[in-house]
Amino acid sequence: MKVVIAGAGSVGSSIARELLSNNHDILLIDQKPEAIGRSGLKGARWLIGDACEITTLRDANLDEADVVVSATGDDKVNLVVSLLAKSEFGVARTVGRVNNPKNDWMFDDSWGVDVAVNTPRLMTALVEEAVEIGDLVRLLTLQTGVASMVEFTVPHDSPLVGRTLGSIDWPQDATVVAILRDDAPITPSMDDVIEDSDELFFVTTIAAEDQLRSVLTARSSGAADDGPADDGA
Repeated sequence: MKVVIAGAGSVGSSIARELLSNNHDILLIDQKPEAIGRSGLKGARWLIGDACEITTLRDANLDEADVVVSATGDDKVNLVVSLLAKSEFGVARTVGRVNNPKNDWMFDDSWGVDVAVNTPRLMTALVEEAVEIGDLVRLLTLQTGVASMVEFTVPHDSPLVGRTLGSIDWPQDATVVAILRDDAPITPSMDDVIEDSDELFFVTTIAAEDQLRSVLTARSSGAADDGPADDGA
């Protein structure tokens, strides 16, 4: 896969390093020549220039890229690069880094962004995940704000424990995509039995999140219908 990354700072370099380890073809664009030596990356191609300039993107052969990642520390740059990649070069998939959460609303298809990665929001979600066991945590917004990836850590007293995935009436627009159990990822099947402390990952439409939350956090009917205690005679 050919990936062009605009911005070779710590975020862009980290993304490139991970992709290179998986044998992808990586081109980094940065205005500062010293970024090449500072990154310590081996195997990546480089282009020194302004990623907001059409001529630079032409030199990068952006029309041949499978994915363009806008990973600079400037939201304006990331939006412009995404828009140019999509509108001028027809790139199939764009990923834009959101630095300021207040700008999150702009990172959608009107600016050519397919996937917005809000680093502060993601970090907040991961912190919340550690403390909000039993609640649904949104990790990423996907598909131009229509869908999201969410996580739910199963509490020990959840009525879901002991049930198979296939026995639960999930919302139509929510799909279990992974289970993390004892730090090991599991590809889910309908026969998998939910265990205490499982981390369930879903891709869901944002509109279906509330329905999914209701299914995941509902208490068992038995616990709710025990009725008053018998005082004896």
